[in-house]
Amino acid sequence: MKRRNLLVVMSALVVGVTLPLLGCQKNSSSGPRLAFITNGVASFWTIAKYGAEAAGKQLGVNVSVHMPAEGLVDQKRIVEDLITRGVDGIAISVIDATNQASFINDTTQKTKLITQDSDAPTTNRLAYVGMDNYKAGRMLGALIKDTLPEGGKLALFVGRVEQDNARKRRQGTIDEVLGRSFDATRYDPPGSEISDGKYTFVVTLTDQFDRVKAKANCEDAVLRYPDLSGVVGLFAYNAPLCLEALKQTQKLGTIKIFSFDEADETLQGIKDGSVSGTIVQNPYEYGFQSIKLLKDIVNGNPSAIPADKFIDIPARRVDRSNIDEFWTDLKKKIGKE
Repeated sequence: MKRRNLLVVMSALVVGVTLPLLGCQKNSSSGPRLAFITNGVASFWTIAKYGAEAAGKQLGVNVSVHMPAEGLVDQKRIVEDLITRGVDGIAISVIDATNQASFINDTTQKTKLITQDSDAPTTNRLAYVGMDNYKAGRMLGALIKDTLPEGGKLALFVGRVEQDNARKRRQGTIDEVLGRSFDATRYDPPGSEISDGKYTFVVTLTDQFDRVKAKANCEDAVLRYPDLSGVVGLFAYNAPLCLEALKQTQKLGTIKIFSFDEADETLQGIKDGSVSGTIVQNPYEYGFQSIKLLKDIVNGNPSAIPADKFIDIPARRVDRSNIDEFWTDLKKKIGKE
């Protein structure tokens, strides 16, 4: 192996990232070579990886999973490397739908490309696999209202608001809590308080997938707003880091925690009562269905693409009423039980 590739391998092992293709594939099948690309490194994507690899084995295709640790630049490098190596299809979670549009469109001229988890709806991508993030945000808003019926102050935490999924789930949460009409095109930019007099979103803080910053954001919000009623984590790692921050500031139990996704810490928090609940996607199915759709497309079956170019994998609410059932099923899927 060349020195450059050896260094890449060593770096990937340090951060736990699945490698781009280095002349080999995850599976040994002679079928098409397909890639599943995330928007970062998170426990959520580990579950999706299980789904993508399970699809590869079941469908007889070669699957590689790639988790860019350094954001946009890293994701672009991975895509370019895959194209150079002749990948047949890519399923990508788009980091910045606006600023990546040209790159996405250019990539669609070189390989079959779909989006998953985070869409780029104005591009030439062939289809989107995932949930309706605005509807999911409204589900989280309903959970917040059920938990805090008297109202209160809320702080929002997210990796990036540039991502289509982050923007929509944030907006859906705000709109549902404030009792607004259904409008997925509405956008309240971060930077000022948003209130209806009963509920107030005091701040939206971003962390760019930096875990240290994400935890510090929660700590800062607790100090700046001593009468905070709830913290809302929109990415998988936000709630677990809020748990740590609230424990250290002795606010756990006083400030409610609301979450997206199914990190182990979040699920355990729901079991022991320190997390009010979470809205879960289905990352395993994101991985599985993305690879399945790509195989159909690469094999010349365009009818696999729905007319609206959207394969909906609905979100679910998980709270203390269904946590045991949900977690048991999840462990079975990823081989932990």
